[in-house]
Amino acid sequence: MGELGIEKILLILLIILLLFGAKRLPEFGRSLGKGIREFKGSLSGVKEAINDAPQQDQVNAGRADTGGGSSTTTPARSDAPGDQQTREPRRLIG
Repeated sequence: MGELGIEKILLILLIILLLFGAKRLPEFGRSLGKGIREFKGSLSGVKEAINDAPQQDQVNAGRADTGGGSSTTTPARSDAPGDQQTREPRRLIG
């Protein structure tokens, strides 16, 4: 295929300019930027959820191990591997 040099990039930009026109290019740029920002935001949200899950498990385990003055316990997470056998499957249709 070859490398993308300056000449090839300029040719691609010229073709895009001719196809869509100068008025539509800023709209494409804005929508592309917005999409990239949303993707990065959702990606960081997923990373935070993954990183926080083990810490939350440790906190819950520490609370259960103390056995001190509190009689309330934190309910187990419903997505734990052991719970999958006892849970009923969700009905998606009807």
